[in-house]
Amino acid sequence: MARAAGQIDVAKTQAILDAAVDILSERGLSAPMEEIARRAGVSKQTIYNHYGSKDELVRVIAARRAAEVTAALDAPDALEDPRGALAAYARVLLRVLLDPKGASLFRMAMLGADTMPDISQAIFEAGPRASRRRLADFLAAETRAGRLACPDPAEAAEFFGGMVVSTRQMAVMLGVPQSLADADLDRIATEATARFLKAYAP
Repeated sequence: MARAAGQIDVAKTQAILDAAVDILSERGLSAPMEEIARRAGVSKQTIYNHYGSKDELVRVIAARRAAEVTAALDAPDALEDPRGALAAYARVLLRVLLDPKGASLFRMAMLGADTMPDISQAIFEAGPRASRRRLADFLAAETRAGRLACPDPAEAAEFFGGMVVSTRQMAVMLGVPQSLADADLDRIATEATARFLKAYAP
């Protein structure tokens, strides 16, 4: 069966990003692009054609994770259901935080912050900061609609994110094993959302 237009590029993109997460989490930010290309089954030039540089490659990886976390805020009924949207955001945030490959990549970025500050900055800007900004935009919209009262949506977003990840984030960054069952994820997400909505009730 013939491939649809663009299907090969989509498959290559997915392979490159998956291979980059694997290699960078195993070898660190200094891992050669040749190794990523070999794992992805493409040429090094293909990676450069897609992304231009390693900085841009890791930025896209971080942006992909941020988009996964914030997807619940973009659901069609999210604005009308802040409780459901925030709880879904919290659940995915915890899942992404506890993902071993993602955690390893962030640890590598921290270790390489002194020698490769541009890459670490790209990960932070496209990942955690972008996720919080999207949450702040959501909270601002809910405040304008009268369903919440967040005088400083950016600060409120930090409060909610911090309440969800708590000390688990530090444990993950230090390599301390963390494991939560789905029931635990649901409980934490639901409780954090309930407390947040009570604090910012209009």
